[in-house]
Order: sequence, then structure tokens, then C-alpha cells
Amino acid sequence: MNASQLFTIGHSNHSFERFSELLRQHKIMALADVRSAPYSRSHPDFNREFLKIKLAEAGVAYVYLGRELGARPEDPRFYQQGRVQYRMLAQSPDFLAGLERVIKGAQSYRLALLCAEKEPLECHRTLLVARELAALGVPVIHVHADGSLEAHADAMTRLVKLLGLPEVDLYRNKDEMIADACALQEARIAYVNEDLRQEA
Repeated sequence: MNASQLFTIGHSNHSFERFSELLRQHKIMALADVRSAPYSRSHPDFNREFLKIKLAEAGVAYVYLGRELGARPEDPRFYQQGRVQYRMLAQSPDFLAGLERVIKGAQSYRLALLCAEKEPLECHRTLLVARELAALGVPVIHVHADGSLEAHADAMTRLVKLLGLPEVDLYRNKDEMIADACALQEARIAYVNEDLRQEA
């Protein structure tokens, strides 16, 4: 698939004004919201309807893709012992359709994936969505809360180091170590549906 580079960003605890500054700083023209539940009690500026209006006023396009690319699917098939499974989700038709929409959008807009978490490594936008985009050859860049940028490959190397794993060893190459690191991090941060866990 042919696509321009993509960005990711978390709204964190930013004010909308600060968030807008980050978008302007990196010339972001459109946001694809990948939150399953695009609402925040503590940060109502980022509730879906309000956000769409405020972004339009700032000249930024907005599309909601939480159903396709969110990390809390309704379908119980994507859970094991109540925990969502990113690898299963990545193969679903809805997810693949969402990736196609993002890639197509990035051909026309300087586009960023929006989620909530400040730290990219604590978020499915990195461990699931960006990982699949990178596998398709799409350059992905993460925007940090301070405005600094981190290439997805560098974020994956940082994850391996944070988890205390070697970047390579005698039996596994770097890609395999990154896959191991992602699996460990997914087990730590992936959404757990308590109702499904109790049924398991």
C-alpha cells in the first residue's frame, strides 16, 4: 500500500489550547480518533462532539475510527480470559478496513491517530495500530506531550530496553525481540472486560 507518513498523538491531560499548539507545531491537518469510547469525564474538551467542533474551528479535519481501530471491541471473540487480544483484532475485517481508511487519508492529509494516553508505549495506538501500519511499510511518528517526535522503530527499541530484554540474542533476531516486547506490554495494558473474565 502506498501512503505518506502518519503521526500518533495522545490528548493526555492537555488543555485543548495546548493540544492545538501541538497540532500546529507539526502541521497536522486531520485526526483519526481511535478511542473505543471517545469521551473523558476528566477532560471533556476531548469528548467526540465537542472535539469535532473545536477542531473544525482550528481547520483540522476529524474522523472517528474507534469502532474499526479501537482497543475495546464489543465482540467477545476477540477476548481470552476477558483480555482483548491485539493479534486477533489486527486480523479482523473491520480493523483492516480501518487501516485502509487511515492509509488513504494520509495520502491527502498530514494525519495523526488520536488516543488518550500520554506515553505512546502505554497505548494501543502504538502496540496495535501503528505496529500494523509499520508492517505495511507506512512510516509512523509518535508526537510526545512535550512536542518531541519519536519514530515508531525507535519507540519499539525503547520498549525492548524498558522491559529489560536484549535487542538480539543467539536464537532470536531484533524483530522477534520486538514481538516479544509487544506481547509483554500488551499483557500489561490491554483492556480487560471483567464480565467476560468471570465467564471464562
